Amino acid sequence: MANTKSAAKQARAAIRRRSRNRVQISSVRTSEKKIRSLAKAGNLAEASKLLSHFQSEIDRAAKKGVVYKNTASRHKKRFAALFKSDKKA
Repeated sequence: MANTKSAAKQARAAIRRRSRNRVQISSVRTSEKKIRSLAKAGNLAEASKLLSHFQSEIDRAAKKGVVYKNTASRHKKRFAALFKSDKKA
């Protein structure tokens, strides 16, 4: 429990920020799951269409500070490599 007015206000602000951040990270994770399930099912054409949507979502989350920029870059790289390896094979 907050001891001062300013601490109480910061606690309320933290709750608002947390809820906004959870929306962002949830949409990123949902996109990841959709791509993984489509790729597992062998529907690579559909999954590659969702790849650009996933990349824009994770970039947006990184821009807002929800995800660290290097983490976003790593995730984008791994998904791109997944499709590159499938195209070569």
